[in-house]
This record gives sequence, structure tokens and C-alpha cells, in this order.
Amino acid sequence: MKSKIYLSLLLMFVVAGILTSCKSSLKPLSANYIKAEPQPLELVSGKVPVTINATFPADWFNKNASLTIIPVLRYEGGEAWGNSYNYQGEKVAGNGQVISQKNGANVVLKSNFDYTPEMQSSQLYLTFKAKLGSKSVALPEVKIGDGVLATAALLNAGSETPAIASDNFQRVIKEAYDANIMFLIQQAELRANELNKGEIADWKGIVTNASQAPNQKVEVEISSYASPDGGYELNEKLAEKREANTEQYLSKELKKANVSAPVNARYTAQDWQGFKELVEKSNIQDKDLILRVLSMYSDSEQREQEIKNISTLYSTLADEILPQLRRSRLTANIEVTGKTDEQIAALALSNPQSLNVEELLYAAHLATTAQEKSAIYKKVTELFPSDPRGFNNLGVTEYTKGNISSAESLFKKANQLAGSLPEANLNLGFAALANGDKDQAEQYFGNAAGVAELDKARGYLAVLNGNYAQAAQAFGETTSNNAAVAQILAKDYNKATHTLNAVANADATTYYLKAIVGARTNNLNKVVDNLKEAVTLNPEMAAQALKDVEFSKYVSNSKFLKAVF
Repeated sequence: MKSKIYLSLLLMFVVAGILTSCKSSLKPLSANYIKAEPQPLELVSGKVPVTINATFPADWFNKNASLTIIPVLRYEGGEAWGNSYNYQGEKVAGNGQVISQKNGANVVLKSNFDYTPEMQSSQLYLTFKAKLGSKSVALPEVKIGDGVLATAALLNAGSETPAIASDNFQRVIKEAYDANIMFLIQQAELRANELNKGEIADWKGIVTNASQAPNQKVEVEISSYASPDGGYELNEKLAEKREANTEQYLSKELKKANVSAPVNARYTAQDWQGFKELVEKSNIQDKDLILRVLSMYSDSEQREQEIKNISTLYSTLADEILPQLRRSRLTANIEVTGKTDEQIAALALSNPQSLNVEELLYAAHLATTAQEKSAIYKKVTELFPSDPRGFNNLGVTEYTKGNISSAESLFKKANQLAGSLPEANLNLGFAALANGDKDQAEQYFGNAAGVAELDKARGYLAVLNGNYAQAAQAFGETTSNNAAVAQILAKDYNKATHTLNAVANADATTYYLKAIVGARTNNLNKVVDNLKEAVTLNPEMAAQALKDVEFSKYVSNSKFLKAVF
């Protein structure tokens, strides 16, 4: 009887041990309990972020178990490890997150991998390090993702067009030359000492030379005035007589010099505006009081009386200000027409020394080849070494040839000469982006206010920062590959198509981006036709397309394969 009891007890312990053993083991975690987002992974701001939602089902996590989970992104030639997360059972002493054996739990794991181009063809795994007590338990890795969408990597700072520092060339230059014939108080007669002074002789010489020059046109104005002291009727007659006498004299002088130029004459009875301007520029004590009277009263007689009431000031006005207003002002308005485009273009190559800096900078705008443009800007730096624009613009030609280092040195030289040249700062920002230094680029762009290309720079930075809608808005109507990248990432495929169709000099990247738009809009023909063009222009695009997640659903399609092989 005792032996039967012992046998029954032993059987119970064995069964309990078996049940406990089954419950205490850690089984492989099924992929059904794990979800990685986004799918596929995507390049954002130079990183590949991932959020993993995992579920430990009820009765899976043993009370004595500890578990470390680490995501790993594997690609050809390497792997990148994410953040590790520690979990533990209810009977384990430690710092990990406690998981209920009875209820299980939902957990979130986040990681950010530094991007490398090889990650486009990659696989994302969860790895496990588990223990039951002190004993290690082997749990298999779980694959939870394939590939990295890297369309943002098609952004290319080297393809941006840097900012040219503009010339100030003017085909027609307008110049004005003045001379004054002064009159005595309440008189309109022209005095010999006024007519024979050097100022008048020089002015007549300017008019004569301008009328004889083949590239100049001259017009003459006579403006006669009376000072505001005295009654209005008296001053009006006085100013009118001064105008008539001056016009009669000048007509004779122009005819004598064989000058045929239109003469426009007018008079001002009381020159209150001239009076105000002279008072403002003077050092007269209490001049603010006079200016206040002018602002308070608009009637001429009341103004004059109020000013005369300031007896301490009026004598000074009568001696220093009023005499300067009794005059006829002669103005020669001259238009100088500069060299033609053909003349400037020819001289820039044959005799650049004969051009001024504005003409030479303008000549680069007329150049028909990149080589000519570069040669002209180089000549600007030699002939006008203190002008920062030559160095900046020469740097632009180097940048467009892909010589980033040489361009950067020239931009820095321009900045040094100018103290801070907005165009050079913008261009240094693009050079910094080409060198992978986003922080330095942002500093340079901050000193490029007013440069038209700054919006493109802001759009570029917004793409790098993952702000795609903002980037697309910043690029605006820019028609470039980089603008199209922003629009594709912002999922504005109609705008991206419009942009790519308008790119002036379409290259392999232009057609590749068109193919991406085709893939995202399920247009196989658009994918195939544009990949053919891209591969023709750049055979390396074939290998790129085969590993690009953008085209993953087409890799087994015969038309697609024919396009890239």
C-alpha cells in the first residue's frame, strides 16, 4: 500500500516537472508578433530611422527569463546595429522592463542607423540574447524588413547653380550737370562777372562736347527763382524776367557754339522748397524754429511775416540763405550711349584692358561658351583685383565644372575682399553641402540675405532635414532635379513631372527621377522608357535601378529588365 502511495506521489512530481519545464522554455518569437515601420525603411536626414512594435504573447515570457533585443541592418560588406532593449521576467532582479508572464506586453523599439549607399539592398533583423536564470537560451533572429528607400540621396549639391554677382552695366547712362547764374536782390539783369565765371564756362564746354559726341544726347533746362522775401506778385514778375533774360542769353551762346539742343525754361516765384533745404543744411542757431514755422503755415505772406518776427534770426537768413535763392539754374541732361553688345564681346577677347569692370563683367554674360566665360572672369580678377565679383563669378565657373575645392577658394577670396559678399556666402554654403557639412552650410546661408538663389538653398536644407512639404514650397517654380526630388518626396507627382519636363539640360538623373515618378504612379511604360534614357546617358544607372526599392515591384518584369540590361 505504501509503495502505491509513493508511486502516485512520484508520478505527480514528474508530471508537474514536465508541465513546469514546458512553461519555462522560451520559444522563438514569431514574425507575426513584430512590425517594423516604415516599410520599406527610408533615408531621412542622413539616417535610416525605424520604429518596431513587438508583442510578447501571454505565457511566452518566463518569470525567470531575461531578454535583450537588438535590431540589426545587414547589407553587402557590413552591418549596422541599433539600440538595445532589455526585458525581464517578474522574478528577475535587474533594470530591464518587467514583462508579465500571464498577460504578455506590447513594446516599442526605436533605432536610427547612419546611412550608407549599400543599405539600399539590405535586410532588417531582430536579434535576441536570452537567459533562463544563468543558462543562455538560443533564439533565432527574425527578419522584419527589406531594403532602404534612398530617393533623398539623389539630391546633389554639385548640380546646383551658384549665384553670380551681377554687373552694374548700363547701356545708356544719364548724367546731369548744373551751373548757377546769381542775381542781386530785386534785380533780373545778367551781370558780366556771373556770365564770365569758370562755372559757366565749364558748363558750356560740357554741353558743347556732348552735342558733338556721336554717342551722346543733350537737353538743357533753365529754372529761374526768386527768394521768398517780398510780395508774391513782385517775385513772380522778377522770376519770370530772370527766366526770359537767361533763356535769351543761353540761346545766343548755344547758337554761337553750333549746339542744337532743346531748351526747356520755367520759373518759380518764391522758392520756399529751396529755402527749406538750405536752412536744413545750415548751422543757423534755432533753425528748428524756422522749420517749424514752415510746417505750420502754408500761406506765403504769413510764412514770411512769421519769419521776420524772429528778428534775431532774420538778419542771418538775409545774409546767408536768401541770396543763394536769387538765381537761374542751368541743367544739362546728358544721355551717354555705351558700346554695343558686339563691341563689348569682341573687346573682351581682343583688348579687355579697354573695358571698365562693369563692361567686362557684362561681357561674361554675353559669352557663348563656358570656356570664354571663365576666361573673361579670370581677366576681371587680373585687371580689377580688388573687386570681389570677379573672384566669385570665376568660382561659379569652377563649381559648374565640378571643381568644388577650387571654387571654394575663390568664393572665400571674394568674401575676404568684400568683408561679406552675399553671393559668395550662398556659394560657400553650396560648397559645404557638396562636402557633406550641413551645419557649415546653414551658417553661410544665414549671411546670404537678398540673393535670389537663397530659396533653392533653403529647399535643399529642408530636404536634408526631412521637411519635404516645406522643401517643395521653398523650391517654388525652380526647374531642377533637386526641386523634383523634393516634390517626389512630398508626393506631389504632378508638380514633379512638370518640373522634370522643364529641366533645361536633362541628364541621366532627370530621366531616372521620371522613372521613379512612373513607379510611384504605377505607370510601367513611364518607368521603362525613362530608365532606358537614364542608362543610355549613364550606364551605372542600371545597377542602381536593380537595387532601388522604388522599382522593387518591377524587378521580375521582362520590360523592366530589358530596359536596364
